[in-house]
Amino acid sequence: MVNKNKDVTQLIDEQTHPFRKEIEELRNCILSSDKNLNENIKWNGPNYSIDNEDRITMRIQPPTKQIQLIFHRGAKKQAQPKDKLIENKSKMLMWKENDRAIAIFKSFQDIENGKAELTAIINEWINATKKITNY
Repeated sequence: MVNKNKDVTQLIDEQTHPFRKEIEELRNCILSSDKNLNENIKWNGPNYSIDNEDRITMRIQPPTKQIQLIFHRGAKKQAQPKDKLIENKSKMLMWKENDRAIAIFKSFQDIENGKAELTAIINEWINATKKITNY
C-alpha cells in the first residue's frame, strides 16, 4: 500500500476530473516506485519530491484529454547538464531541456501498458537528480 497524501486526495475528490481513474493509477505507480517520494500539491495537482526538492509534477489542470508527468529538478532555473539527465531512451519521454522531460498519458491503457517502463524512468530520474544535487 502506498502512502498517499490526504490533501492531494481531497483536492482530487473535489474535482470532477474526467481522468480520475488515471490520476489514481499514476499516483500509485509513482509512490510505489520510490518509498522516499513525498506527495504534495503543486500547480493544483499531485507533486512528488525528495528532501523537499520537487522532482515529478502531474499536470492535471486544466482538464484536457491527457495527463502529463513533468520530470524536473525544481522550479528554479539551473545550469543545464551537458547531456540528458538520464540515459533512458524511452519513447515515453519528450525532452524539453537536458534536465526536463514530459510523459503524456491519454488513457488508462497507456498507463497500464507503460507501467514497468514508467517505474524504471522514475527510479532513474530520482537517482540522477540525487547525484546532480549532491544528496
